[in-house]
Amino acid sequence: MKSVTLNVQGMSCQHCVNSIEGALKEIGVSGKVNLKGESVEVSFDEQKVSLDQIKEAIEDQGYEVG
Repeated sequence: MKSVTLNVQGMSCQHCVNSIEGALKEIGVSGKVNLKGESVEVSFDEQKVSLDQIKEAIEDQGYEVG
């Protein structure tokens, strides 16, 4: 398992947290959102999902991954 912290702009509430964590769960990734830190810590199996797929899942929810 690999762990990475991504900077994510545009998050402001619990709905944002639920949207991102739900989208990550759908692709088999464990994610923990930090609203104040504007970041998402993800743990994933590189054999099953790529970092680009994770970023795309977050961006598809309307947030910007930096």
